[in-house]
Amino acid sequence: MTIIQDRRHVDDTDGLPIPQRYFAILTIALGLIMAVLDGAIANVALPTIARDLNMSPASSIWVVNAYQLAVTVTLLPLAALGDILGYRRVYRFGLVVFTLASLACAQAHSLPELAVARMVQGFGASGIMSVNTALIRFIYPRRMLGTAMGVNALMVAVSSAVGPTVASAILSVASWQWLFYVNVPIGAVALLLGLRTLPRTATNGERFDAISAVLNAAAFGLLIAGIDGLGQGETHIEIVAELALAVGAGTLLVMRQMSRSNPLLPIDLLRIPIFALSICTSICSFAGQTIAYVSLPFYLQDALGRSQVETGLLMTPWPLTVAVIAPIAGRLSDRYAAGLLGGGGMVAMAIGLVLLAALPNHPSTADIIWRMVICGFGFGLFQTPNNRAMLSVTPRNRTGAGGGMLSTARLLGQTTGAALVAVVFGLVPTHGTTVTLLVAAGFAVVASGVSMLRLIRPGEEA
Repeated sequence: MTIIQDRRHVDDTDGLPIPQRYFAILTIALGLIMAVLDGAIANVALPTIARDLNMSPASSIWVVNAYQLAVTVTLLPLAALGDILGYRRVYRFGLVVFTLASLACAQAHSLPELAVARMVQGFGASGIMSVNTALIRFIYPRRMLGTAMGVNALMVAVSSAVGPTVASAILSVASWQWLFYVNVPIGAVALLLGLRTLPRTATNGERFDAISAVLNAAAFGLLIAGIDGLGQGETHIEIVAELALAVGAGTLLVMRQMSRSNPLLPIDLLRIPIFALSICTSICSFAGQTIAYVSLPFYLQDALGRSQVETGLLMTPWPLTVAVIAPIAGRLSDRYAAGLLGGGGMVAMAIGLVLLAALPNHPSTADIIWRMVICGFGFGLFQTPNNRAMLSVTPRNRTGAGGGMLSTARLLGQTTGAALVAVVFGLVPTHGTTVTLLVAAGFAVVASGVSMLRLIRPGEEA
């Protein structure tokens, strides 16, 4: 690769030449598929894993939480490392760690072993997700930003759609351990492709801020631990202490970032109204989606008596609809405001969630499917325009930070949502799923309101 090509990649105007662009996006796609597929598989298989390892439904949430928590607390530090060392180095590191940790997950024989392996797997996923958006911006030409985000959303949605089906198919013929083995060949192929096709990018020459990384991990980690403590039987004193320490660590982190030109926590970007509102919308929407994704398998299997295969198939219409709508929403976002598209999408998702909560005692398959489709339509209409809005107002020299915040918002919402499921299941064990779906609908309504605020705070693309 020549110096001229490297400068062109850094300039972010023309993107990678064809066919290198196609192989590079295939590398990104495989990494995303691996990370997203794993999350979808774990959600569907959670009841099975809980029974096999003799875990209660509330404690089994740690199979999801350990992964999400590890990703959440390391996304911003790894995004900063991407600016320092180069995005493709961090991405390849993530691929290696995730693949090896998948083997450890498959060989776990207890909840502590599986939780630790899932946490390491989360570190690898963080390496993938923290620089994914930044790499896409260098792979595609600038004029194709909307299309690029639509393709990215399509890959995530397709992976989510395939996940339940893959999980159901594997569980019908093999043990849950094989759910994690499927990551190994995907990771190996992605790593081989990434060695030659991912773009080289300029580094900023900064030193890694280890103190800020520790404060970041403490703030996010203690926040999620405090929320999860409500559902795990912790005392009020312990919960208040965790939340207070989270606020303290967060305050110190913000104060430390105020004087830095390239802060690990990009508070400079949060001063951009469109960026800040898009972040808030993303957190609320993904919290609502995750609450539904985690709780619905318990409802379908435990309350309705559906089999593992049926559960996977019934979960599929939601992400499959997102896969259909996301590229269309990407094109619409070039013509219509993200605030309008996102707000309308979240209203639709809230309606779908309320309808799911109001399912009759013995619903038919069709009753479940059309409600899932409404939820998927709403989320698909929201996701791509929202991500495009965040990236379009991010200065080019802050692409890594912007992408890190985008992923952090998504994972913070997902982690909070999973933790809240444990809270509700612990407090309301009898009607837990109905309550969680109504809570998810509430998050969608809040997301819609925040999204609409962008209509009165218009922003210009960077």
